[in-house]
Amino acid sequence: MPSLWSPASWSSRLEELLSPAGELKGAPLRRDVRSLGMLLGLVLREQAAAGVYESVEGLRLAAIGRRESSDANAGALPSVAAEAADAGRAYQLARAFSFYFELINLAETNHRKRRRLAHQLEDAAPQRGSLRGTLRALKKAGRSGEEIRELLARVQVMAVFTAHPTEVARRSVMFKRRRISELLERLDGIPVPGATLEALERDLTAEITALWQTDDVRAQRPTVRDEIRMALDYYESSLFDTLPVLYGEIEGALAAELGDKVELEDLPLLVTFGSWIGGDRDGNPFVTPATTAEALGAARELLFGHYLKRLQTVFDQLGSSTNQAGVTDELEARLEVYLAELRVAGSQSAEQRFVERFPQERVRLLVACMMLRLGGSPQSSVKLEAPPLAPYTAATELVGDLRVLRASLGAHHGERLAAMLIDPLVVEAKTYGLHLQALDIRQHARVHAAAIEELAGASDVAKVPEALSAGTMEVLETFQMLAKLKREYPAESVARYVISGATSAEDVLNVVRLARVGGVAVEGSESDPGLQPVPLFESIEDLQNAPAICRELWGAAAYKPLLASWGGAQEVMLGYSDSNKDGGMMTSTWEIFKAHRALYEVAAECGVTLRLFHGRGGTVGRGGGPTHRAIYAQPMDSFSGQLRLTEQGEVLNWKYSDVVLAERNLELMIAASLDALGRPKDKGEHLTGVLLPEWERVLDGLSESSYAFYRKHIVDDPETFTYFEQATPVAELEHARIGSRPAKRTDASSAKKRSMEDLRAIPWVFGWMQSRHLVPAWFGVGHALALYEAEFGLDLLQKMFRSFPLFIDIVRNVEMALAKADFGIARLYASLVEDAGLRERVLGTLEREFELTTKMVLAVTGQSVLLERNAVLEQSIRLRNPYVDPLSLLQVELMRRKRGLGEADEVERGNIDRAITATINGISAGLRNTG
Repeated sequence: MPSLWSPASWSSRLEELLSPAGELKGAPLRRDVRSLGMLLGLVLREQAAAGVYESVEGLRLAAIGRRESSDANAGALPSVAAEAADAGRAYQLARAFSFYFELINLAETNHRKRRRLAHQLEDAAPQRGSLRGTLRALKKAGRSGEEIRELLARVQVMAVFTAHPTEVARRSVMFKRRRISELLERLDGIPVPGATLEALERDLTAEITALWQTDDVRAQRPTVRDEIRMALDYYESSLFDTLPVLYGEIEGALAAELGDKVELEDLPLLVTFGSWIGGDRDGNPFVTPATTAEALGAARELLFGHYLKRLQTVFDQLGSSTNQAGVTDELEARLEVYLAELRVAGSQSAEQRFVERFPQERVRLLVACMMLRLGGSPQSSVKLEAPPLAPYTAATELVGDLRVLRASLGAHHGERLAAMLIDPLVVEAKTYGLHLQALDIRQHARVHAAAIEELAGASDVAKVPEALSAGTMEVLETFQMLAKLKREYPAESVARYVISGATSAEDVLNVVRLARVGGVAVEGSESDPGLQPVPLFESIEDLQNAPAICRELWGAAAYKPLLASWGGAQEVMLGYSDSNKDGGMMTSTWEIFKAHRALYEVAAECGVTLRLFHGRGGTVGRGGGPTHRAIYAQPMDSFSGQLRLTEQGEVLNWKYSDVVLAERNLELMIAASLDALGRPKDKGEHLTGVLLPEWERVLDGLSESSYAFYRKHIVDDPETFTYFEQATPVAELEHARIGSRPAKRTDASSAKKRSMEDLRAIPWVFGWMQSRHLVPAWFGVGHALALYEAEFGLDLLQKMFRSFPLFIDIVRNVEMALAKADFGIARLYASLVEDAGLRERVLGTLEREFELTTKMVLAVTGQSVLLERNAVLEQSIRLRNPYVDPLSLLQVELMRRKRGLGEADEVERGNIDRAITATINGISAGLRNTG
C-alpha cells in the first residue's frame, strides 16, 4: 500500500513546498495533520483498550458538531459522564486526545521550518523580524553602514532558562518528539523512492507506538536534578549546532545588505545564555547549596565534552603536514610552552613519545594539547600517552589557542579550513566560556531580612551567633557555597543574585551584608565580576516605587564603590507575572513600561549603565506574546541594546527544540534589539515608537480605570478567589507532578485562611488557562476601553493602535487570549462551584467583561471577528478547539468525581489524579500554554 505521503507527482510536491501563498502553501501541513491522525488511529486500535478508539471518534465528532453549529454553548456539549466513571478509561481517552496534539504540534513546528526554508529560496524581501530585514530598513531610513555596525556591536541578548512548573512533558517524551520531528522532516525530501517513503511511515508509526507505550504522566514530581538535565538537553539537541548557523546567517546578512566582509570570529558577541535552574531557591525548598554546585558541575561537564567533540573533528580533519604547509612561529612558540610543561609534569620519554606520534603534524599536536587542557585526549589509532596539562582557567586562554591555530592556517593557504573548522569554535568559546551559562541565584527579600535580624550585625562567619534558625542557616550555607564555587568554577558563572519581592534599597544592601558574612567577594575585579544583587520589582506598587528605590540605592555611600567595581553597571529585574496578578493586564503592561523608562532616566542621573532583566512567562497573562513585538515596544531612548529575558517552561520546547527554530528565535531577538536601538524613521514600514503626550494621558486613564475594576472584582472580592479555587483545576497542580517547586509559598500556614497572596502567579494563570477563562490576560481591558469610548470616542484609540508599538502589543495580546478563551466551556467548570449564588455572581461578572472586551478589541482594531488579520493563528485555534473540548469535559467530570470521594477512597483518588493529569497535559498541548 502506498505511503500516506506519496505524491501525485514530485513536481506538484515541489510546487507545494515552494508556494508563497494560497491553498498550496498550507497543503503540506494539512497532509501531515491528516496522515498523523490516521496513524494515531491505527495505533489506538492496536494499543488502547477495547472501545477507546470508538469513544475518541464519537467525542471528536460531537465536539466538531458543537463548534460548527450556531449554538456553540454549554447546552450543546456532549456528556462524558459514562467515560469519566472509569478513571482508567478516562485516562486512556485523555491520552488519546493529548497525543493528537503532540503530533499536531510537531506537524505545525515542521511546517514553520518548511516555510522558513521556502522563504529563503524565494527572491523576495527579507521577512519582518529577520536581521536582513532590519538592516535593510535601517539603511533605507538613512543609517550609514558604520552607524549600523556600531548599533549591532551594542546588542547582546541573554536567554535565561528557568524551571517554573509549566513544562508538562517528561524527558523521555521529549526525546521521542525529536525522533518524530526528524522523520517528518525526512518525509519532505524530494524525490524519495516509494519504498523509502513506506519505510519512513513504518518508522513513524513505530515511534508513535513507542510514545503511546511511554508514561506521559510522571510517577513522581521531578527533582531539581531532573530539571537541570532537561534544560541542558537543549544544548545537545539544538543550541550547540545552532550557534554557528546563527552567526553564519549574521555574517551573510551583513555581506548582503551592507557589503561587509566580516570574518565569523570577528563578529560581536550577540548571544549568551543563563539559567535559574539549581539557583532559584525562592519558595523552592529543594534547591540547596548542593544542587547549585550540581548545576554548575553538570553544565561544565556537558560543555567540556562538547569542546572535546569539536576538537576531535578538527584533529581528524586537519592532518596538515609541515612537508606540505608550514606553521607560524607563534604556533611553534605556543607548542614549545606546552611541551615544556609536559616534560615537567611527566617524564621526558612520555613527552618524546607524544611528540613522535605527530611527525610533521604540528597543527594536530597543538589540537592534542588543547584537548589535554580540557581533560581529554584525541581518539586515534595509536593510543596517546601523555600526562595531563594544566586545565584552562579562563575562556581567553582557550580562545587564544584557537586564534593562534587560525592565524597559522590563514597564513599558509588554509583560510577555508580555518573558516570551516576554527571560526565556529571561536564563536562558541566566546559565547560559552568555560561555564556554558551564567547561573543566577534567587531568594526572597523577606528571607534575607529575617536572616539579618537573627545575625544581629555579624560582619563575618566568626561572629555568627551559635543558635540559628534553619532558614538563616540555609541562607548562610548558600553564600558559603557560592564563595567556594566561585573559586572552583569561572567566577563569571555565578555573578548575579536576584532578590524577589524587593521593596527597598535596604533589601539590596541586605544581600551585600549576607554575602560578606558568607565570605563572598561582592566587588568586581579583573578576575572576578563579583556578585551583583539584582532587585526584582514585582507588584504594581513596587514597580511604581522602583525608580525612587534605585535612586536611593545608587546614591548610597556604601553602594557607590560597588557600582564602580562593576564598571558603573547595574541590572534590575521587572516581574510580569506577579504584576499582572496584582493589577491586571493593562496596568501591569503600562506600569512596567513606565518603570522601564523612569529607571533609565534615574540611571542617567546617577551615571549608572542600566540593563533590565525582563521576567516574561510563556502565556500572555505572564508577559508572553510575540517576542519581536514586545522588544520593539520598549520605551524610546530607554534601551542600551543589552537584553536579558526569562525563557520559561514550555516555551523552551517551542523555541529551542530544533536548530531551525532556535536559530530563528535568537535571530529574531537580535534583530528586534537592533530595531529598537535604531528606530528606523521610515514610517511607511516601521513605527518610530514615539509616545505622544496625549497618548500617555490616554494610557494613564486606561490603566487607572482598568486597575480599579480589576482590583474590585478580582483581588479584593473574596468570592472570586473562592470561585477560582472551585471552578478551576488549580488544586490539581500539586498532583500533576509538573515541576519541583510547590505551587504555594511555604510560609502560608495550612491553618491560615487561603488567599490570593498565598498563591504564586504561575498556578493563578494555570487555573484560569486550563478552565478556558484566561482571566489574567484580558480582565479589565474592555471596561477601560469602553469608559474611554463613552467619553471621547474611538478615534484616538484607533490611531494609537495604528501608530504606538506598546498599545499594539497590548491589544494584540488581549485579542489572542480572547480567541483562546471559551465561556461555553468555562460555564461547565463553573458548575463545580458549590454556592449557586456565588457562582452566578462571579461568572456573570467575568462573562460580561469578556463580551465587552471582545467588543472593544474588535472596535479598536476595526475587525469583524477576532484574529481576522492573523489567519494562521485563527486557523490553528479553530482546528484545535474541537479536540480540546473533550479533554475539558473529562477534566470537569473527573474533578467532580474526586470531590465526591470519601476519606477512605485513596486508591480511586490516585487513579483519578492520574487521569486528571493526563487531561492537564492534553489541554496544555492543545492550547500551547500550560500557565
